[in-house]
Amino acid sequence: MTIFSATSPDRDHPLELELLLLPDTSMLLLAAIVEPLRGANRLMDRQVYNWRLSSPDGMPVTTISGFPISVSGSFDPTAKRDALIVIAGYNIASHASRDLIGKLRKAGRKPAVIGGIESGAWLLAMAGLLDGYKATTHWEDLEAFEARFPKVVLQRDRFVIDGNRFTTGGATPALDMALELIRRRQGHALAMDVASLFIYEDASLPSDPQRSISLGQLATREPRVATAVRLMESHIEDPLTVSQISEIVGLSSRRLETLFKSELGQGPRAYYLAQRLNTARRQLTAGAASAIQIATSCGFNSAAAFSRAYRARYGESPTDTRRKARQAQS
Repeated sequence: MTIFSATSPDRDHPLELELLLLPDTSMLLLAAIVEPLRGANRLMDRQVYNWRLSSPDGMPVTTISGFPISVSGSFDPTAKRDALIVIAGYNIASHASRDLIGKLRKAGRKPAVIGGIESGAWLLAMAGLLDGYKATTHWEDLEAFEARFPKVVLQRDRFVIDGNRFTTGGATPALDMALELIRRRQGHALAMDVASLFIYEDASLPSDPQRSISLGQLATREPRVATAVRLMESHIEDPLTVSQISEIVGLSSRRLETLFKSELGQGPRAYYLAQRLNTARRQLTAGAASAIQIATSCGFNSAAAFSRAYRARYGESPTDTRRKARQAQS
Protein backbone atom coordinates (compact mmCIF):
# COMPACT_ATOMS: atom_id res chain seq x y z
CA MET A 1 0.00 0.00 0.00
CA THR A 2 1.31 3.45 -0.91
CA ILE A 3 -0.14 6.88 -1.50
CA PHE A 4 2.20 7.21 -4.49
CA SER A 5 0.39 4.63 -6.61
CA ALA A 6 -0.96 5.95 -9.91
CA THR A 7 -3.32 2.95 -10.10
CA SER A 8 -4.88 3.36 -6.67
CA PRO A 9 -8.68 3.10 -7.00
CA ASP A 10 -9.21 6.01 -4.60
CA ARG A 11 -6.66 8.38 -6.15
CA ASP A 12 -9.41 10.75 -7.26
CA HIS A 13 -10.77 11.00 -3.74
CA PRO A 14 -9.28 13.43 -1.22
CA LEU A 15 -6.09 12.08 0.34
CA GLU A 16 -6.24 12.49 4.12
CA LEU A 17 -2.83 13.39 5.58
CA GLU A 18 -1.73 14.02 9.15
CA LEU A 19 1.33 16.22 9.52
CA LEU A 20 3.00 15.61 12.88
CA LEU A 21 5.05 18.75 13.53
CA LEU A 22 7.94 18.76 15.99
CA PRO A 23 9.34 21.86 17.78
CA ASP A 24 12.42 23.55 16.27
CA THR A 25 11.30 22.68 12.75
CA SER A 26 11.86 25.25 10.04
CA MET A 27 8.79 26.85 8.50
CA LEU A 28 10.20 26.00 5.10
CA LEU A 29 9.89 22.26 5.77
CA LEU A 30 6.19 22.57 6.53
CA ALA A 31 5.55 24.88 3.58
CA ALA A 32 7.41 22.54 1.22
CA ILE A 33 4.80 19.87 1.88
CA VAL A 34 1.63 21.90 2.34
CA GLU A 35 1.94 24.55 -0.37
CA PRO A 36 2.21 22.18 -3.38
CA LEU A 37 -0.84 20.28 -2.10
CA ARG A 38 -2.73 23.54 -1.64
CA GLY A 39 -1.73 24.50 -5.17
CA ALA A 40 -3.06 21.20 -6.49
CA ASN A 41 -6.41 21.78 -4.76
CA ARG A 42 -6.60 25.25 -6.25
CA LEU A 43 -5.81 24.14 -9.79
CA MET A 44 -8.16 21.15 -9.58
CA ASP A 45 -10.84 23.44 -8.12
CA ARG A 46 -11.64 20.80 -5.50
CA GLN A 47 -10.08 19.14 -2.48
CA VAL A 48 -7.81 16.36 -3.67
CA TYR A 49 -5.60 16.73 -0.60
CA ASN A 50 -6.71 17.33 2.97
CA TRP A 51 -4.37 17.68 5.93
CA ARG A 52 -4.42 18.27 9.64
CA LEU A 53 -1.56 19.43 11.83
CA SER A 54 -0.79 17.70 15.09
CA SER A 55 1.94 17.97 17.70
CA PRO A 56 3.15 15.47 20.31
CA ASP A 57 1.20 17.18 23.10
CA GLY A 58 -1.48 19.07 21.17
CA MET A 59 0.10 22.43 21.99
CA PRO A 60 1.23 25.00 19.40
CA VAL A 61 4.66 24.26 17.96
CA THR A 62 7.39 26.90 18.00
CA THR A 63 9.59 26.82 14.91
CA ILE A 64 13.34 27.26 14.97
CA SER A 65 12.71 30.89 13.93
CA GLY A 66 10.51 31.50 16.98
CA PHE A 67 7.13 31.53 15.20
CA PRO A 68 4.31 29.58 16.90
CA ILE A 69 2.19 27.32 14.69
CA SER A 70 -1.24 26.19 15.86
CA VAL A 71 -2.24 22.56 15.49
CA SER A 72 -5.54 20.70 15.48
CA GLY A 73 -4.64 18.49 18.41
CA SER A 74 -2.27 15.92 19.82
CA PHE A 75 -0.90 13.00 17.82
CA ASP A 76 -3.16 9.94 18.12
CA PRO A 77 -1.48 6.81 16.73
CA THR A 78 -4.87 5.10 16.24
CA ALA A 79 -6.48 7.93 14.25
CA LYS A 80 -7.75 7.21 10.76
CA ARG A 81 -5.60 8.70 8.00
CA ASP A 82 -4.20 7.82 4.59
CA ALA A 83 -0.67 8.78 5.59
CA LEU A 84 1.27 10.16 8.53
CA ILE A 85 4.07 12.61 7.75
CA VAL A 86 6.52 13.41 10.56
CA ILE A 87 8.18 16.80 10.06
CA ALA A 88 11.21 17.57 12.23
CA GLY A 89 14.30 19.74 12.02
CA TYR A 90 16.70 20.75 14.77
CA ASN A 91 17.41 19.39 18.26
CA ILE A 92 15.74 16.09 17.49
CA ALA A 93 17.35 14.30 20.45
CA SER A 94 15.51 16.54 22.92
CA HIS A 95 12.13 15.98 21.24
CA ALA A 96 12.34 12.21 20.77
CA SER A 97 10.57 11.33 24.00
CA ARG A 98 9.88 7.73 24.97
CA ASP A 99 6.17 8.45 24.76
CA LEU A 100 6.41 9.83 21.22
CA ILE A 101 8.56 6.93 19.99
CA GLY A 102 6.08 4.50 21.52
CA LYS A 103 3.18 6.19 19.76
CA LEU A 104 4.99 6.13 16.43
CA ARG A 105 5.74 2.45 16.91
CA LYS A 106 2.05 1.86 17.62
CA ALA A 107 1.05 3.80 14.51
CA GLY A 108 3.28 1.54 12.44
CA ARG A 109 1.90 -1.76 13.74
CA LYS A 110 -0.89 -1.85 11.18
CA PRO A 111 -0.18 -1.46 7.45
CA ALA A 112 0.41 2.26 7.41
CA VAL A 113 1.91 4.83 5.06
CA ILE A 114 4.39 6.87 7.08
CA GLY A 115 6.93 9.47 5.95
CA GLY A 116 9.71 11.43 7.57
CA ILE A 117 10.73 14.91 6.46
CA GLU A 118 14.38 15.75 7.20
CA SER A 119 14.93 14.75 10.87
CA GLY A 120 11.56 13.05 10.85
CA ALA A 121 13.48 10.08 9.45
CA TRP A 122 15.38 9.87 12.77
CA LEU A 123 12.13 9.53 14.70
CA LEU A 124 10.85 6.83 12.37
CA ALA A 125 14.15 4.96 12.64
CA MET A 126 14.12 5.25 16.45
CA ALA A 127 10.70 3.60 16.40
CA GLY A 128 12.01 0.81 14.16
CA LEU A 129 9.71 1.86 11.33
CA LEU A 130 12.50 2.07 8.75
CA ASP A 131 14.20 -1.26 9.47
CA GLY A 132 14.77 -2.98 6.15
CA TYR A 133 13.59 0.05 4.19
CA LYS A 134 15.56 2.39 1.96
CA ALA A 135 15.61 5.88 3.47
CA THR A 136 17.46 9.19 3.57
CA THR A 137 17.85 12.21 5.83
CA HIS A 138 19.56 15.59 5.74
CA TRP A 139 22.99 15.41 4.09
CA GLU A 140 24.77 16.68 7.24
CA ASP A 141 23.46 13.71 9.23
CA LEU A 142 23.94 10.86 6.77
CA GLU A 143 27.04 9.33 8.40
CA ALA A 144 25.65 9.60 11.92
CA PHE A 145 22.31 8.18 10.78
CA GLU A 146 23.98 5.22 9.09
CA ALA A 147 26.02 4.44 12.20
CA ARG A 148 23.02 4.75 14.51
CA PHE A 149 20.60 2.69 12.40
CA PRO A 150 22.43 -0.14 10.62
CA LYS A 151 19.14 -1.91 9.78
CA VAL A 152 18.08 1.01 7.57
CA VAL A 153 19.24 0.91 3.95
CA LEU A 154 20.64 4.43 3.73
CA GLN A 155 20.43 6.27 0.41
CA ARG A 156 22.19 9.57 -0.25
CA ASP A 157 19.27 10.70 -2.39
CA ARG A 158 17.13 13.82 -2.30
CA PHE A 159 14.09 11.78 -1.37
CA VAL A 160 13.31 8.06 -1.17
CA ILE A 161 10.02 6.23 -1.63
CA ASP A 162 10.13 2.57 -0.60
CA GLY A 163 6.73 0.92 -0.44
CA ASN A 164 4.73 2.48 2.36
CA ARG A 165 7.68 4.52 3.69
CA PHE A 166 9.11 7.75 2.34
CA THR A 167 11.79 10.13 3.56
CA THR A 168 13.38 13.37 2.36
CA GLY A 169 16.69 15.13 2.86
CA GLY A 170 15.42 18.66 3.49
CA ALA A 171 13.03 21.39 2.35
CA THR A 172 13.68 21.46 -1.39
CA PRO A 173 13.70 17.65 -1.63
CA ALA A 174 10.41 17.69 0.32
CA LEU A 175 8.96 20.00 -2.32
CA ASP A 176 10.26 17.64 -5.00
CA MET A 177 8.56 14.73 -3.23
CA ALA A 178 5.25 16.58 -2.91
CA LEU A 179 5.34 17.27 -6.64
CA GLU A 180 6.13 13.59 -7.24
CA LEU A 181 3.06 12.64 -5.22
CA ILE A 182 0.93 14.96 -7.35
CA ARG A 183 2.50 13.66 -10.55
CA ARG A 184 1.78 10.04 -9.70
CA ARG A 185 -1.77 10.64 -8.54
CA GLN A 186 -2.99 13.38 -10.88
CA GLY A 187 -0.46 13.31 -13.72
CA HIS A 188 2.49 15.23 -15.14
CA ALA A 189 0.45 18.20 -16.34
CA LEU A 190 -0.91 19.10 -12.91
CA ALA A 191 2.49 18.61 -11.27
CA MET A 192 4.07 21.01 -13.76
CA ASP A 193 1.28 23.52 -13.27
CA VAL A 194 1.76 23.39 -9.50
CA ALA A 195 5.51 23.87 -9.92
CA SER A 196 4.87 26.89 -12.13
CA LEU A 197 2.83 28.52 -9.34
CA PHE A 198 6.10 28.84 -7.41
CA ILE A 199 8.20 29.64 -10.50
CA TYR A 200 9.96 26.40 -9.66
CA GLU A 201 11.79 24.35 -12.24
CA ASP A 202 13.19 21.11 -10.87
CA ALA A 203 16.28 19.91 -12.69
CA SER A 204 17.06 17.17 -10.16
CA LEU A 205 16.12 13.51 -9.96
CA PRO A 206 15.09 11.88 -6.65
CA SER A 207 18.33 9.89 -6.74
CA ASP A 208 20.55 12.95 -7.22
CA PRO A 209 22.94 13.39 -4.28
CA GLN A 210 22.09 16.03 -1.73
CA ARG A 211 24.02 19.29 -1.76
CA SER A 212 25.16 21.49 1.09
CA ILE A 213 24.62 24.65 -0.97
CA SER A 214 22.67 25.55 -4.07
CA LEU A 215 25.00 24.78 -6.93
CA GLY A 216 22.80 25.69 -9.87
CA GLN A 217 24.28 29.10 -10.62
CA LEU A 218 27.77 27.99 -9.60
CA ALA A 219 27.59 25.03 -11.99
CA THR A 220 26.65 27.43 -14.77
CA ARG A 221 29.38 29.96 -13.97
CA GLU A 222 32.18 27.57 -13.06
CA PRO A 223 31.28 23.86 -13.32
CA ARG A 224 34.73 22.75 -12.18
CA VAL A 225 34.30 24.45 -8.80
CA ALA A 226 30.80 22.98 -8.51
CA THR A 227 32.24 19.52 -9.20
CA ALA A 228 34.91 20.08 -6.54
CA VAL A 229 32.27 21.09 -4.01
CA ARG A 230 30.27 17.96 -4.76
CA LEU A 231 33.38 15.86 -4.23
CA MET A 232 33.95 17.50 -0.85
CA GLU A 233 30.35 16.92 0.21
CA SER A 234 30.56 13.23 -0.65
CA HIS A 235 33.88 12.77 1.17
CA ILE A 236 33.28 14.21 4.64
CA GLU A 237 34.38 11.09 6.51
CA ASP A 238 37.27 10.30 4.16
CA PRO A 239 38.54 13.71 2.99
CA LEU A 240 40.33 14.02 -0.32
CA THR A 241 43.43 16.16 -0.64
CA VAL A 242 43.24 19.33 -2.68
CA SER A 243 45.68 17.72 -5.12
CA GLN A 244 43.34 14.77 -5.58
CA ILE A 245 40.36 17.05 -6.15
CA SER A 246 42.33 19.20 -8.59
CA GLU A 247 43.33 16.15 -10.59
CA ILE A 248 39.76 14.85 -10.77
CA VAL A 249 38.37 18.18 -12.02
CA GLY A 250 41.26 18.68 -14.42
CA LEU A 251 42.92 21.73 -12.86
CA SER A 252 46.18 22.52 -11.15
CA SER A 253 46.00 23.05 -7.40
CA ARG A 254 46.92 26.71 -7.87
CA ARG A 255 44.19 27.26 -10.47
CA LEU A 256 41.60 25.58 -8.23
CA GLU A 257 42.69 27.85 -5.37
CA THR A 258 42.18 30.92 -7.56
CA LEU A 259 38.74 29.81 -8.76
CA PHE A 260 37.54 28.97 -5.25
CA LYS A 261 38.56 32.38 -3.94
CA SER A 262 36.88 34.05 -6.90
CA GLU A 263 33.61 32.08 -6.66
CA LEU A 264 33.32 31.27 -2.94
CA GLY A 265 35.54 33.84 -1.25
CA GLN A 266 37.94 31.32 0.28
CA GLY A 267 40.37 28.63 -0.79
CA PRO A 268 39.41 24.98 -1.18
CA ARG A 269 41.17 23.86 2.03
CA ALA A 270 39.33 26.43 4.14
CA TYR A 271 36.02 25.70 2.44
CA TYR A 272 36.42 21.94 2.88
CA LEU A 273 37.38 22.25 6.54
CA ALA A 274 34.39 24.51 7.17
CA GLN A 275 32.07 21.91 5.61
CA ARG A 276 33.44 19.16 7.85
CA LEU A 277 33.26 21.32 10.98
CA ASN A 278 29.72 22.47 10.17
CA THR A 279 28.69 18.84 9.91
CA ALA A 280 30.36 18.12 13.24
CA ARG A 281 28.62 21.05 14.94
CA ARG A 282 25.21 19.87 13.77
CA GLN A 283 25.91 16.38 15.09
CA LEU A 284 27.10 17.75 18.42
CA THR A 285 23.97 19.82 18.96
CA ALA A 286 21.78 16.88 17.95
CA GLY A 287 23.49 14.68 20.55
CA ALA A 288 23.49 11.72 18.17
CA ALA A 289 27.01 10.41 18.84
CA SER A 290 30.06 10.89 21.03
CA ALA A 291 32.63 13.57 20.23
CA ILE A 292 35.13 10.90 19.20
CA GLN A 293 32.63 9.27 16.86
CA ILE A 294 31.79 12.66 15.36
CA ALA A 295 35.46 13.49 14.88
CA THR A 296 35.97 10.24 12.98
CA SER A 297 32.83 10.66 10.87
CA CYS A 298 34.02 14.15 9.87
CA GLY A 299 37.44 13.01 8.75
CA PHE A 300 39.68 13.89 11.73
CA ASN A 301 42.32 11.34 12.64
CA SER A 302 42.38 12.27 16.32
CA ALA A 303 40.15 13.88 18.92
CA ALA A 304 42.87 16.46 19.64
CA ALA A 305 43.09 17.56 16.00
CA PHE A 306 39.31 17.83 15.84
CA SER A 307 39.15 19.86 19.06
CA ARG A 308 41.84 22.31 17.89
CA ALA A 309 40.18 22.90 14.53
CA TYR A 310 36.75 23.22 16.13
CA ARG A 311 37.89 25.74 18.74
CA ALA A 312 39.69 27.79 16.09
CA ARG A 313 36.48 28.09 14.06
CA TYR A 314 33.83 28.46 16.78
CA GLY A 315 35.77 29.83 19.76
CA GLU A 316 34.69 26.98 22.01
CA SER A 317 35.38 23.29 22.44
CA PRO A 318 33.11 20.50 21.16
CA THR A 319 32.25 19.77 24.79
CA ASP A 320 31.18 23.39 25.30
CA THR A 321 28.88 23.21 22.26
CA ARG A 322 27.23 20.01 23.46
CA ARG A 323 26.77 21.36 27.00
CA LYS A 324 25.13 24.55 25.73
CA ALA A 325 22.82 22.54 23.48
CA ARG A 326 21.73 20.37 26.40
CA GLN A 327 21.17 23.40 28.62
CA ALA A 328 19.04 25.05 25.92
CA GLN A 329 16.97 21.87 25.63
CA SER A 330 16.40 21.41 29.37
